[in-house]
Amino acid sequence: MAEASKALVIIPTYNESENIERIIGEVFKHTPDIHILVVDDNSPDGTANLVKALQKKHPTIHILEREKKDGLGQAYLAGFKFALQNGYEYIFEMDADFSHDPKEIPNFLKAIDEADLVLGSRYIRGVNVVNWPLQRLLLSYFANVYTRFVTGMPVRDATGGYKCFRKEVLEKIDFDRIHSSGYAFQIELTYKAWRKGFRVKEIPIIFVDRVYGQSKLSRAIMWEAMFLVWKLRLSSLFHKR
Repeated sequence: MAEASKALVIIPTYNESENIERIIGEVFKHTPDIHILVVDDNSPDGTANLVKALQKKHPTIHILEREKKDGLGQAYLAGFKFALQNGYEYIFEMDADFSHDPKEIPNFLKAIDEADLVLGSRYIRGVNVVNWPLQRLLLSYFANVYTRFVTGMPVRDATGGYKCFRKEVLEKIDFDRIHSSGYAFQIELTYKAWRKGFRVKEIPIIFVDRVYGQSKLSRAIMWEAMFLVWKLRLSSLFHKR
């Protein structure tokens, strides 16, 4: 099992004051030695101030404050750069809203022993999604079927955002060439890792829709993902990685 002390959990935030203290507490409950990085996009609700207060008790909490809301993808890229610059071996993506259960972190750390990228999958064992409207569930499920068909990538949940990378994967990805966000960002990162020959493994998780705050999903994010898969497929035909 990978050492938690060498891992960093990146949590992007925008107006997550209702969740951030609780999610950080749950992460430490299940993996006390892990490090956390909150990437906050200048939340007007004071999310960053709550994180700074927690830092006084937990030196393994870090925060990056960005000037403005600039999309999930750019927030994660900033977090990845921080992780690589500070020598972390394992880098997590995780939402602040409890849709990603912190108790699964040890399972990721076990799985990463035999993989380079571990994906938390909602669809590898049936459909494990709680509290989503049927329309959104069907959209997500068939978006993944569509992604698998177009790209050829053998992954059942390419749009999920709960994952763990070995640092070597991120070191091989050119961050300057990634401009996507949301679903598209998740697809693009996994696709690039797979195309470069890294070992991608899925483990089952149960995804629970947020209880507090508002979802950041929009139609623009969904359309971006729809077009991205063709872009990735076409780039593979010209052997671009």
